[in-house]
Amino acid sequence: MESEQNPSPDMPLQCHKGIDIEFWQGKRVLLTGDTGFKGSWLALWLHDMGAEVTGYALAPASAPNMFDQLQLSELIDSRRGDIRDLDAMKLLLRSRDFDVVFHLAAQSLVQESYCDPVQTYATNVMGTVNLLEALRETDVRAAVIVTSDKCYENRETMTAYQENDAMGGYDPYSSSKGCGELVTAAYRRSFFSTTDSTAIATARAGNVIGGGDYCANRLLPDCIRAFMRQEPVAIRCPDAVRPWQHVLEPLSGYMSLAQALYQHGDTFAGGWNFGPAESDVQTVREVTTLFAEYWGRGAEICLDPQVHPHEAKLLILNCDKAAKQLGWHPRTTLSTALQWSSQWYHRVADGANARECSRKQIQEFLHIG
Repeated sequence: MESEQNPSPDMPLQCHKGIDIEFWQGKRVLLTGDTGFKGSWLALWLHDMGAEVTGYALAPASAPNMFDQLQLSELIDSRRGDIRDLDAMKLLLRSRDFDVVFHLAAQSLVQESYCDPVQTYATNVMGTVNLLEALRETDVRAAVIVTSDKCYENRETMTAYQENDAMGGYDPYSSSKGCGELVTAAYRRSFFSTTDSTAIATARAGNVIGGGDYCANRLLPDCIRAFMRQEPVAIRCPDAVRPWQHVLEPLSGYMSLAQALYQHGDTFAGGWNFGPAESDVQTVREVTTLFAEYWGRGAEICLDPQVHPHEAKLLILNCDKAAKQLGWHPRTTLSTALQWSSQWYHRVADGANARECSRKQIQEFLHIG
């Protein structure tokens, strides 16, 4: 697959300096995937800045889950539905005059995509098509379509991927995200090219970590489950290198991007990378070992002897575009991200209020220079 060849916006450096809380006050926001890990964090953050959030997703996929722990149904208008249903998506977009759309709903696991590739493509490709098709009938000003760093044709080199590199994907999940990028680019060129149409961008984040993630076959949730049982966590692909980052990092990028789209339109359309500093691109083994140290309480790791389907061994993002044109840069280090994650799970397990723990970390994040 070839990438979209969208020219970089000809804008001054740091023309958009982070999140403007006043911008979000009263904004009508549609957030698909609000019951997921990243979606729940984003829903809380948007609500606390004064946005009127409507969520749309399937029921939470695990128990426990971040959505219920945050008691988000008390804060936002969260609706149950399936992005694979085009008619339902059209009704949803007609139900309110939304200002901004964040599309996070997805099948988000590589391992699951091997088990059910049809559902993965139906959700990640046709779900995106359905959202874009529904947007054609609206006056939405800005839409951010969240894909993945795995959308790139991964050549397993130390060269960091830039936004104009080719799309691809070895496994169904990665391929579906590359397809989602191409679908969005085609819709933008074909149907959203006028000055009064929705300004649309895609966001490609690295491997996110943080409190409230309970998905199976993800590194930190697997660690948490094993550590709480006082068992060693079995890690697969210990030498695989990933761009690890705290969940608040890409979310801050998504919101900065949405602001820029809303205020400057197609100048900021196209694809955007949101990843960590180069020093935080580490192996699975290194991340797990460091997390076990922060967790304490006898946390141990071991290697998983089973044979697993193919996963990328090396993946690095170049985020110069976001730094130069959005003024976005990583605020936290990998060490901080792992400490915050450990603290969140420990505190919630000990009976602390998950919503307040999350709010505290958002405030800490915003106070980092």
